Amino acid sequence: MQTAGLIASMRPRQWIKNLLVVAVPLAAGQLLEPAVFVRTLMAFVAMCAASASVYLANDILDREADRNHPDKRNRPIASGRVSVGAATAVAVALAVAAVVGPALLGSTDLPLLILAYLVLQAVYITWAKHQPVLDLASVAAGFVLRAVAGGVASNISISTWFLTVTAASAMFVVAGKRYSELVTHGHESGTRQGLKEYSEGYLRFVWGVSVGIAVVFYGLWAAELGNGGSAMWARLSVIPFVLLLLRYARDIDAGAAEAPEDIVWGDRVLQALGVIWAAMFVLQVMS
Repeated sequence: MQTAGLIASMRPRQWIKNLLVVAVPLAAGQLLEPAVFVRTLMAFVAMCAASASVYLANDILDREADRNHPDKRNRPIASGRVSVGAATAVAVALAVAAVVGPALLGSTDLPLLILAYLVLQAVYITWAKHQPVLDLASVAAGFVLRAVAGGVASNISISTWFLTVTAASAMFVVAGKRYSELVTHGHESGTRQGLKEYSEGYLRFVWGVSVGIAVVFYGLWAAELGNGGSAMWARLSVIPFVLLLLRYARDIDAGAAEAPEDIVWGDRVLQALGVIWAAMFVLQVMS
């Protein structure tokens, strides 16, 4: 029971976020090179361990508040199915493995980036998550660090446009998540104090601005990918990218984006658009 609860508390469904580590090597057209693939895989595994550690730590700290939430009260730590001691031990072990593992495999910069990610998340779960705007920025920065990890591990330079698109898209998703939480639970749910500082209008403004920035800078990035050759697939990839954002925006508007991973795993149209976008992206890189 405790083992199953620990695995659930690591939230493996959310590890899909760590696929961002392949973005830089894929965009550079080097992902399938054996050395780059191995380093990227190392970064992915390290980020999964680091994020699992953070999820455990977050549930340990939030266990009292989670008991007042209609869904989160069923989390293993909040419900008592997993002891605080066991969760703490596993969280520490995962964090150490995420930093030390890449170092033992010869990486010098990736351990520092993983450590920076862990420090950022520690600040977030202990303080920033209760501070308006800073909570949005902290979560979005976590997405950016995931993407940067792939470039750092593979020693591939990272486009400024790519970083901007990643940051803006992450802010869009995070603001949408907060909006859904606010619509569903209101200001007085007691599970996330920072929600008291937001209004529905403000969060709509944030995710509206963020999606606009993401679309504009994706267009600039697509043009950059086409430099030196045909930019047809890069330009065409803007279409499924925009449709992906619009499809997800519909879920935000309906207040259904509290758990982004559930939307990704459950929306077949969203998945199909993602496959089309990825196919166009790969075709551009290979052209």
